[in-house]
Amino acid sequence: MFVLSTVPVFALEVGLDYGTYTGLGTKDIREGIMIIVNVLLGFLGIIAIVGIIAGGFIMMTSGGNAEKQAGGQKAVAAGAIGLVIIFTAYAIAQFVISQLITATGAA
Repeated sequence: MFVLSTVPVFALEVGLDYGTYTGLGTKDIREGIMIIVNVLLGFLGIIAIVGIIAGGFIMMTSGGNAEKQAGGQKAVAAGAIGLVIIFTAYAIAQFVISQLITATGAA
């Protein structure tokens, strides 16, 4: 238990330039969060588009089989609903971040 207290601590004496010194950058945390949200929603959008394409492929290759066509239609509908949800999530996140920036007077 006391072993940890004897380990020397090396503090960086850089003050406000800590982000630049460590390579983390000097961006505002809200901008960083929005970048992460954009990347995550971008990946989700790609997944939804792949789902729509896969559903369309299933429909096109069903050969008149009603069950396969219904499964393809469900996949296309699920992908389209997913895209609507993703776009709505992006709009809400963008609104919240912009309101935070405006309220705090950061930009």
